[in-house]
Amino acid sequence: MKVRAPATAANLGPGFDIAGVAFDLWNEVEVGEGNGHVDEDNLVVQAFSRFASPQGRSFTFTERIPRERGLGSSASAVALGLVAGALAAGVEPSADELLEVGVELEGHPDNLAAALAGGVCLTWEGHIARLADDLPASAVAVIPETRVLTASARGLLPQAVPHEDAAFSAGRAALLGAALAARNPSLLAASAADRLHEPYRAEDAPQLAAIRDDLPAGALGAALSGSGPTVLVWAEHGREDDVESALAARFPDCEVRRLQVTSMGAGPV
Repeated sequence: MKVRAPATAANLGPGFDIAGVAFDLWNEVEVGEGNGHVDEDNLVVQAFSRFASPQGRSFTFTERIPRERGLGSSASAVALGLVAGALAAGVEPSADELLEVGVELEGHPDNLAAALAGGVCLTWEGHIARLADDLPASAVAVIPETRVLTASARGLLPQAVPHEDAAFSAGRAALLGAALAARNPSLLAASAADRLHEPYRAEDAPQLAAIRDDLPAGALGAALSGSGPTVLVWAEHGREDDVESALAARFPDCEVRRLQVTSMGAGPV
């Protein structure tokens, strides 16, 4: 069998640990018969083993999602293993059930929810709400060469924040949810700020502040993708080429690329 799972971006600014989107960039695993050693430390294999034994099987990987750049490579790996394992076991768990099984391995339900369900998702307490097939604006990613370990980025966050910052981010999160549900670009632009996680990760993602301080023509706002260092820039529909060209000129050491939202989650090829 061959299974694929998409790249994802989590948080989308103020949607910390709850919002995520799946992109049309895929990792794959092909599972076949094998008599050799199985790497049981591999995240795909660990997820596969939640439903079926990996022994006597071979796992061949195709990786297209950059690792440790905030684009959900680990969530894709867990989704690959879960779906492949369920297929091997002959069971058909729901996306919520897969999320419950896999979140212990992934640790970030927002990424995993989008990888499993596709589209634009919110997740809470083991539930996935798939809000839309697309975003209200196009996503142009600025992907640095540097890497950020999610665990390290999580360790930078304080245990408490000022009430003013919490209220600010709660308000922006409400705007984000409304923007995603209504597919409203103006609300998305208004939501593009955060005080819960992005300020504490700014040193590892200097491009975010630089872009926000001088948005390219046609851009609505910007957000850190996951824990970074990738930055997602929201571009008006029809202005994607302008935004992409401007960002590529400003950040020649980064990969700048448009990311299309996919309505498909992890599944067989």
